[in-house]
Amino acid sequence: MTDIAWIDLALASARPKALGALLRYFRNLDTAEEAFQEACLRAIRTWPEKGPPRDPTAWLIFVGRNSGIDSVRKRAKIQALPDEDVISDTEDAESDSVERLDDSNYRDDILRLLFICCHPDLPATQQIALALRIVSGLSVPQIARAFLVSESAMEQRITRAKARVAKAGVPFETPSPQERAERLSIVSTMIYLIFNEGYSQADPRHEAAAFSDEAIRLARLMLHIFPSEPELMGLLALMLLQISRRPARFNAGDEIVLLEDQDRSLWNRPFINEALALLDKALRHRQPAPYQIQAAIAAVHSRAKCAEDTDWVEIDLLYRALERLQPSPVITLNRAVVVSKLQGAQDALDLIDPLGEKLGGYFYYHGLRGGLLKQLGLTSQAREAFDRAIALAHSAAEAAHIRRQIDKMQEEATQPIAK
Repeated sequence: MTDIAWIDLALASARPKALGALLRYFRNLDTAEEAFQEACLRAIRTWPEKGPPRDPTAWLIFVGRNSGIDSVRKRAKIQALPDEDVISDTEDAESDSVERLDDSNYRDDILRLLFICCHPDLPATQQIALALRIVSGLSVPQIARAFLVSESAMEQRITRAKARVAKAGVPFETPSPQERAERLSIVSTMIYLIFNEGYSQADPRHEAAAFSDEAIRLARLMLHIFPSEPELMGLLALMLLQISRRPARFNAGDEIVLLEDQDRSLWNRPFINEALALLDKALRHRQPAPYQIQAAIAAVHSRAKCAEDTDWVEIDLLYRALERLQPSPVITLNRAVVVSKLQGAQDALDLIDPLGEKLGGYFYYHGLRGGLLKQLGLTSQAREAFDRAIALAHSAAEAAHIRRQIDKMQEEATQPIAK
């Protein structure tokens, strides 16, 4: 008998590779997904009795392909089919399937599968939902609970996303090196979106909190099939460094604990060590890019034994390099925190004030601005900025953090002046 937990793990691990190959074969996302699901059902029925195949992924592709062909024949949705001798279930078919799998460019199958979830016409929430459903295999109820919507609403959202992707006509030909690089960049962005969707959750019991782990799994998968891509190393290093701080980011009351106030003994050192090794390897390629630089910034924090040991000069240099590579008001906003440490609150405020028009609807802009105004003793203006931040908060924890800043400011204002 084969352990059912092992079967579940094998099916989850094989999903991107097998589904990607089936997508290339059928060129239809729904057909490929149905074929893979049927193969999984057959695996659950047969593997416990007969044992696992030599190559579970190849088995799933072979069985899924034949199942999909039968389904397509019944629906009569395509005209041309492969020759019968190609699709027949011959005695050594699994070995032939393994050989074809090894010879095919399966890396591009997986990349394509992720790429179709990143169509620019899809809102970020639909990109995340589609990737979690198609690539990761999460159920619609799981995704719906994470996004706090009904199952029917999420089903409709994913269905609309699939329809839009189908209309887009994503090419199935092997991409050129330039096209592959562009796809990798887009896919990396989507993986980081998934990570942040989970990382922002204060409650580890929240369904979306697991998204961060899934994003790390996807990044590991991408790095496994594209092992020489330094920016993938940077992306994985960045997420590992950020997730290493998860145990210290919130206190027992689910209140936000700022980086400088965190108990660094709670940080996950194995994650940090892995990330630092990845980052060192990436930087040796001498191809600096945004994720590598962001990981380098996080690495400076991880190397500091306490907040007072932080090398803010090094972080400032890294943020300036990031601004040159990827100019963005959000990056400038983050650099303003460094400026406040090195030059004071007024210089930092001068840096972010011109960003008001672009970041007027951004929670962190008003939160930082309120903090800088508070440092300068401009309490009424600080209160106004804090109120705006509360109105834009994405979670109860963010809003509560700002309210504590207001309460603290009011307490300080009412304290008697020492004579």
